[in-house]
Amino acid sequence: MNFELSEERKMLAESLSRFIELRYPFEVRNAIVKSPAGYSADLWREFAGLGIIGALFNPEHGGYGGAAADLAVVFEALGRGLVVEPFLGNAVLAGGAIARLGNASQKQIIAHIIDGSRVAAFAHGEPQARYEIARVATRAERAGDGWKLNGAKAVVQHAEGADLLVVSARTSGAVDAPDGICLFLVPAKTPGLALRGYPLVDGGRAADLTLRDVTLPAAALLGAQGEAFATIEEVVGRGIVALCAESLGAMSVAKEATLAYLRTRKQFGVPIGTFQALQHRMADMLIEIEQMRSAVINAVAALDGERGARERTLSAAKYSCGKIGTLVAEECIQLHGGIGMTWELPLSHYAKRLVMIDHQLGDEDYHLARYIALGRQ
Repeated sequence: MNFELSEERKMLAESLSRFIELRYPFEVRNAIVKSPAGYSADLWREFAGLGIIGALFNPEHGGYGGAAADLAVVFEALGRGLVVEPFLGNAVLAGGAIARLGNASQKQIIAHIIDGSRVAAFAHGEPQARYEIARVATRAERAGDGWKLNGAKAVVQHAEGADLLVVSARTSGAVDAPDGICLFLVPAKTPGLALRGYPLVDGGRAADLTLRDVTLPAAALLGAQGEAFATIEEVVGRGIVALCAESLGAMSVAKEATLAYLRTRKQFGVPIGTFQALQHRMADMLIEIEQMRSAVINAVAALDGERGARERTLSAAKYSCGKIGTLVAEECIQLHGGIGMTWELPLSHYAKRLVMIDHQLGDEDYHLARYIALGRQ
């Protein structure tokens, strides 16, 4: 199997990395994180102008990429820059669901997502779901020719700045049944929709949603009634690949910063990187990061394959992401000493992001149990 990137993907990675280096330095990123929106609308449009959002969609939907490898290339670069703009929830999850289930009219939204003029948020996770994507308690009932939604959604990233929400709701079946789940397009200003926003530990913002008698037209339904689970599983799978690649990018920067520190920080008149105990710890960490790179490659290769193998490989990758990400965060901070925890040092922000990635779309405990369960099927 050829693991080399194509020339087009190399150019994409280089142009995105160069843009982040020039336009997204750590000081700018910190100011964005503290802003009321939690991301920069101006920089979001610049990302769009570079074609970065379009790289996440295939040509059929107005993009020029959309393959698993494109996803990994973009998110590894975003991870290196700790970018907080709404790539995951908007382009990968919400945009991916619209691309798969939308009719011709609904798919027109994708063009606005790609050009940066609209932001969509993916409102699927619920307070009691515990990462189980089939556990949907929010209900959708017929109301004349349309629908009425009632329920709650938790930790919906960038919901406050979204123009549109892609909301999951159940029309039939038990609360944890894959059958009976639908996806709806809900404009952000719809009556009955209430948001409670808050900043996230690792930057950006999210919101908890409450839906009380949210009335929607028939055209709000994405795809066929009760058949959205497979699509949700697919876009969440793409989200897992994106998070694993982002984690790999963040790990790489944390590793580079730690190597530089070990080569310059002196004790007893010599760089601390000459101490054998620290060399061993650094070598162990480098091996783990390469293991994470292999996990990302495996996930990319499996993403478009048969469901059973795909889901098991994705869970293996996400488990590795959580385990290795936490290890890298802890080791880098410990090898830096007390300075590693200071707010002014970028490393502490990379460490926070690495730890919090573990809690998105299923943590390592959940995915280990899921990997084992899938192997028994």
